[in-house]
Amino acid sequence: MSRILILGGRLIDPDQGIDRVGSLLVSDGHIAAYDIPADHADAEGAVVIDAADRIVAPGLIDIGPELREPGGEEDETIESGTAAAIAGGYTAIACTPNTDPPIDTQGSVEFVLHQAARANRCRVHPIACVSKNRAGEELAEIGQLTEAGAVAFSDVDAPIHNAELLRRAFQYCSMFDRPVLNRPEVIELTRGGVMHDGDVSLMLGLSSLPAAAEDVMISRDCSLAETTGGRLHLTQVTTAGGTEIVRRAKHRGVHVTCGVSPPHFTLTDEMLRSFDSRYKLNPPLRSEMDRQAVIEALADGTIDVICSSHAPYAAEKKLQELDQAPFGAVGLETTLSLVVTELVAAGLLTWTEAIKKLSTNPACILGVPGGTLRVGAAADVTIIDPSADWRVTEHELTSLSRNTPFAGRDVQGRACCVIVNGEIKRTSTGTFSQA
Repeated sequence: MSRILILGGRLIDPDQGIDRVGSLLVSDGHIAAYDIPADHADAEGAVVIDAADRIVAPGLIDIGPELREPGGEEDETIESGTAAAIAGGYTAIACTPNTDPPIDTQGSVEFVLHQAARANRCRVHPIACVSKNRAGEELAEIGQLTEAGAVAFSDVDAPIHNAELLRRAFQYCSMFDRPVLNRPEVIELTRGGVMHDGDVSLMLGLSSLPAAAEDVMISRDCSLAETTGGRLHLTQVTTAGGTEIVRRAKHRGVHVTCGVSPPHFTLTDEMLRSFDSRYKLNPPLRSEMDRQAVIEALADGTIDVICSSHAPYAAEKKLQELDQAPFGAVGLETTLSLVVTELVAAGLLTWTEAIKKLSTNPACILGVPGGTLRVGAAADVTIIDPSADWRVTEHELTSLSRNTPFAGRDVQGRACCVIVNGEIKRTSTGTFSQA
């Protein structure tokens, strides 16, 4: 029976309201006990990790990274994507179904699970399609996909424009207690757009993606979730209007949660003045007013989740002209550090609030193991060095792709040890010994 004893770390578990210095014993893949000294009988034979001046938290969980396999292995694979996740401090990810073929059959769900087991890094939870072939016309076999292991349903970058299909999806997914994930975008308003609709797009003469396209879809989705009692998760909310719509819906008791990724609380559409395709994202980088609204929504709990929005592309694809390059950036390896740098160190979020959005809330939304350090829970643990200073360097990223808008940026905080199901997957700092 394998044991790991983590000594002297700052234990932070939003699920239990814990924030204190102590020790944590992991035994046989589970959280076993707190405050066990190194010479205690239960710690005999344990690997000891000195976590002094470190944060010991439930393992980070990401909702919605794109792993590309099958069909887009030149951009990312399940093996490389899970390696990037471990490097970023994630113990679990829920991957999207925008693959080729898409994840809309039991076999495709089982394929992802098989490849993840072969990679043997972090946990991988498949998100399956809402509609067959992500075409938005016919509902996928929700029950069969759930039985195969799907934890949620989404058509990802093909927003569900058919209101009747979404209504029925809420009803069917409610039967299996699964959330529906939707990207809030009215595609009729954004078709052909390159960047946020504002003064910068007007000055640059670039076609735009208006904030109204997001706001209108959020309003519709919240209304349908309210009518059906279904569980709605908006993958990203990036506008001032959208955050307010979600805030009001929550106050009415609608079962809605939402996420945002670091570019949208860190950068603005001003970055597109460079015509650098690394800043071409969807949702697009918004105005400073929207960025401030997102930060306010993170602080007051309107936004539940901070996601990586990991969307890898091979270099030759992102090197195209701005209007031809695909939307997206990698994020699994930088999200934690940007949260520490831009939100925690800046005093905008506490450590407990940050970990809740990076771990506890995603676990609750998806209904998957993790998000807690309760005794008996799965031993998924991330140990963070909050003072680690490093520079984001593209060639040092683990992902197959390098399309990050944060290249060259100095950041603070990094995962120094990642434990998945009681097994150490990554270590970079700390003292290790045998008790």
